[in-house]
Amino acid sequence: MAANDAHTDPAERSAYMRLFYRGWRPTRLGRWANRFAAWWSGLGLPPRIQAVLEVRGRASGRVRSIPVVIATVEGERYLVSMLGTQSEWVKNVEAARGAAIIRQGRRRPVHLAPVLPADRAPVLREYVRIATSGRTHFPLPPGAPLSEFEAIAGRYPAYRIDPA
Repeated sequence: MAANDAHTDPAERSAYMRLFYRGWRPTRLGRWANRFAAWWSGLGLPPRIQAVLEVRGRASGRVRSIPVVIATVEGERYLVSMLGTQSEWVKNVEAARGAAIIRQGRRRPVHLAPVLPADRAPVLREYVRIATSGRTHFPLPPGAPLSEFEAIAGRYPAYRIDPA
């Protein structure tokens, strides 16, 4: 949690969002909502920016399913961690060396390649633009200048989705 300890989750400014997230972690209700979102997104129904990330848990070895939003920048597809570096799926992806499955109606093996902080700003800006619920965790509005996204890039991991 070191990267975000000094920063509070912007989503927690809203009483409604505090029902779902506290201290950069989903609450019980948030976990239930994420399970429902994973089921819905995995069906491959609109919107097409939604999908499910399946990655093996680093401690349990069990496959974890996480609803995600896929941002597209210059023809490349990306995942962004709205909860920052301490997100469990980020830790699991790192432990799995990027091996994962993206499910959008059908399952596709992928490799998630980390994007360097210096290259993340356009990806973060696009994510904030399209991820209506995810943007609440960012301290910037969708129309913020790229330089402001560069300033926070180290706090929000991003991964390029490559075929496995």
